[in-house]
Amino acid sequence: MAWWRRAAQSISSLRSGSPSSAALEDSVEDIRELMLGTLGASAATSHAPVARRIRYAQDLQALWYLRGDLMAALASLHGESRAREIMLGISDEFDGLLPGGLASRPSPLG
Repeated sequence: MAWWRRAAQSISSLRSGSPSSAALEDSVEDIRELMLGTLGASAATSHAPVARRIRYAQDLQALWYLRGDLMAALASLHGESRAREIMLGISDEFDGLLPGGLASRPSPLG
């Protein structure tokens, strides 16, 4: 009966518009590469711990919570203003992939 439960969950996810597990896994890897790419060469040197945590994050939620660490690393590399611009693009990649409670809130900084 486990196959029936999986089939029912698959149909339910299709109706709700949630991404399939294969599409979700592809999205996780795309976001991981984007996050690591923003660190560039510093990923191997001064920001190796952040890069390592991003590289070995287990799932999409873990990557979501690593955005703060990435922001700090990017701010030290490019300044806070540029880091915020980069992080906006990264945060946009999570749209529609996370549960409703894990969403970016508008910044009071503008």
